[in-house]
Amino acid sequence: MKKNESYLTEYAARCRQADQVDVELFDRHGVLRGLRDKNGNGVVAGLTNISKIESFRMEDGVKTPCEGKLWYRGYDCIELVNGFRGKRFGFEEIAYLLLFGTLPDGEEIKQFHDVLASKRTLPTNFTRDVIMKAPSGDIMNSLTRSVLTLASYDKSVGDTSLENVLRQCLSLIAVFPMLSVYGYHAYNHYSNDESMYIHRPQKKLSTAENLLQMLRPDRKYTELEAKVLDIALVLHMEHGGGNNSTFTTRVVTSSGSDTYSVIAAALSSLKGPKHGGANIKVVEMMRDLEANVSDWEDEDAVRDYLQKILNREVFDKKGLIYGMGHAVYSLSDPRAQVFKGFVQQLAAAKGREKDFALYSMIERLAPEVISQKARIYKGVSANVDFYSGFVYSMLEIPLELYTPIFAIARIVGWSAHRIEELINMDKIIRPAYKSIMPEREYIALEDR
Repeated sequence: MKKNESYLTEYAARCRQADQVDVELFDRHGVLRGLRDKNGNGVVAGLTNISKIESFRMEDGVKTPCEGKLWYRGYDCIELVNGFRGKRFGFEEIAYLLLFGTLPDGEEIKQFHDVLASKRTLPTNFTRDVIMKAPSGDIMNSLTRSVLTLASYDKSVGDTSLENVLRQCLSLIAVFPMLSVYGYHAYNHYSNDESMYIHRPQKKLSTAENLLQMLRPDRKYTELEAKVLDIALVLHMEHGGGNNSTFTTRVVTSSGSDTYSVIAAALSSLKGPKHGGANIKVVEMMRDLEANVSDWEDEDAVRDYLQKILNREVFDKKGLIYGMGHAVYSLSDPRAQVFKGFVQQLAAAKGREKDFALYSMIERLAPEVISQKARIYKGVSANVDFYSGFVYSMLEIPLELYTPIFAIARIVGWSAHRIEELINMDKIIRPAYKSIMPEREYIALEDR
């Protein structure tokens, strides 16, 4: 805070006094905080054909936690990953599925790949005049600014016809890797005094391959590296209509706003540490643990440190073991389960087996420590963020790009939900807030 802004402390105190709501009032008035009930279940706000999540099953009339499952357009995500792994890159194939509702055949995959390749281009001098101007270490902000600026180059920006929105969505899906990586290189050059690299995407390469070759100075990557990143993108691509950024997408779409504004709003939601920024916190937490626990194989020492995290004694003192637990899943996050095997392969190739063993130990110990400390209304397990940050570190991806990579994947899901909302849109999404404000009589200025 600057010297001439000391008034902000007083203003902040006034805000706390005026805006604090007694938690007890939520129960008294039957208001669901965060649109979730006491058991953490979200309020059902809509219907969707795009994806489905399962974390509970009804057994003899009792709601019972079960192993988590995630479906894309009716297909189990684990079966989808197993269907393309080792054979081909899956990003384009699964993006096609989410957008158009069917698995593509060979010719349809090729055509869709060519469509995205043709759209991997930015307006003339856009990189110089927009991305390289006022570079920021917050690449999500840089990405959002770039998206909003692209609207200025679109003569049909406000046209919400299905064909036009599809054109806009496909273009944004294609250029998100460029906007993200170029934004990082601009920041790294101007703020960290490193060399500037602006590599153009290659038409024959997949999204994952292009991301790596644009990021790295020598453009080189191994097939394993690209395949693991590809799977990470597929697993982050979609996660139901109720997650924060996707719900934001549908809310802003329902107002009749344009595609660029909708995606900018979704990006702003995703960047929060409670949503897409969680994998960064996992990596930071692990670095802190590794620096403070001398023997990574000592389970008692690791368990003790996890307890200190929960007790707000170490790390960021927020009392959270990041990467553990999920708003929806209980016993397991299927994305983490399928991802773990690929993470182990990459760790072996990178000589990071010791790190992987530590992650696996924490995945096993953390639920025990958490259940001893707090009342748990459902199971606690590792979520996909627990391993994705570790993967990105092994791929030598800078921390600043972790959340943008999430966005590179999730814009496919956002696009699918925007299109579905447009096709079925009837009313603007407008939840209600119950006022607890007391009525007061106006006091003239001279009498205050």
